[in-house]
Amino acid sequence: MPTGLAASDRIAGRVTRAAALAAVVVLLCGLTLGLAYLNKARCAGAPFGEDGRSSAFDVLKDSDVCYSDIQFLWLGRDIDNHVFPYIDGGITEDGTLTGGAVEYPVLSGVLMWLGAVGAHDDADFLLHSALLLAPFALLTAWLLVRLAGRAALLWAAGPPLVLYAFHNWELPVVCTAVAAVYVVTAMTRYSLRTRGMLAAILLGIGFCFKLYPGIFVLPLLVYVLTGGQRDMASDGDPKAVRPDMRGAVMTAAAAIGTVVAVNLPFALAGYEGWRASITFQQLRQADITTNSIWYWGLRQLFGQDIESETAFQHAVSIASPTLVIASFALAMWLGWKRFTMTGTFPWVGVSGAMLCGFLLFHKVHSPQYTLWLIPFLVLLEVPWSAIGAYLVADAAIGIGVFRYFYSIGSGASVDQMENVVQFGVWGRAILLVVFFFLFVRARPRGYRLAPPPIPHFERGDMVPVA
Repeated sequence: MPTGLAASDRIAGRVTRAAALAAVVVLLCGLTLGLAYLNKARCAGAPFGEDGRSSAFDVLKDSDVCYSDIQFLWLGRDIDNHVFPYIDGGITEDGTLTGGAVEYPVLSGVLMWLGAVGAHDDADFLLHSALLLAPFALLTAWLLVRLAGRAALLWAAGPPLVLYAFHNWELPVVCTAVAAVYVVTAMTRYSLRTRGMLAAILLGIGFCFKLYPGIFVLPLLVYVLTGGQRDMASDGDPKAVRPDMRGAVMTAAAAIGTVVAVNLPFALAGYEGWRASITFQQLRQADITTNSIWYWGLRQLFGQDIESETAFQHAVSIASPTLVIASFALAMWLGWKRFTMTGTFPWVGVSGAMLCGFLLFHKVHSPQYTLWLIPFLVLLEVPWSAIGAYLVADAAIGIGVFRYFYSIGSGASVDQMENVVQFGVWGRAILLVVFFFLFVRARPRGYRLAPPPIPHFERGDMVPVA
């Protein structure tokens, strides 16, 4: 009896410490979000123009590094006119959006519209949007601390959240991706098929905010197909387990069905406006605003005339998607090799590696995309020294690029700030390659709520019972 009581006390103590840590992390995340808002709000406020634009925005956005897409897009997308997105709008041949069309998937467009409700100027829009987005960051912090313990402080109190929390509409999509991991990892009372389908639904919703969680569905399918977390010591050869094809198909159907269900009403109500968001991204070029290796690397091999620029953009339009797809294939292959050695397909690590490939080779690499990567740095055991180096390179972009734009606009010398930007671009690129390979082999960081169940087998049919 005393032994049982002692065990209960230890369990209760762990639960209490875990709850206290979660409370601290979420509280710190709230404080960080306050700093993030104040950082961007330096560009917002009276006096305003007739269109509701803060006079300070054009003056300070680059010099004081307080620019945000949220405040910028108050104008130019009919947000200031409170027009519901996509239904009435389109895109011109030169890539200019018209009417209520916006360049993001439909759920981000709805968030933009909601943030403008009751807003009369860009300062109101920034504040309302921040209030709308903040709960997603807090929920992400809670999920991460439950999954990875103290490492969640990297999300909750790290520099990226201060720089980018309210730069664009990234927080909801990050939350859906982390929630998908939580469902699969922590909710082990449910079958693997059920968890796979729920996670796929969340990734489908994330796809409708920003596209990138859609790429995580493929490794999730393989994870479900191969039976999830298994013990090689008891299960033996992973190849001896019959693939769960039905579970994989159901998971795929859940993701596809979610995307269709969310997008179909918009496509039917205003196809041209809905299609314009896709066309806009297809037409976007690798220019000075994209912070990519293409502009700062490949561009130097071409001349400065119009024909050379056209040739450069054509080369990027071929090389970028080709290398992105190749990186996805490599990540999946490395993950499968890992599965044959350990008995578990590392779907979270493979997802992180695929994201690294996308960030490295996509023609656009906006500063706020760092928020996409941070959860993987929290969830997976990678060296803190590499994480610190990445944060330094990221800050060189997140701060330096705006000071670079200010130098260009003011006529000042650009050499110093251009060097800072290039340091950020290439430092970040090198570390993305490093993380690509580290993620696939990395173990989960911290602790998990409960160990995943080891599947058992019935009737000798070698099908795992989830």
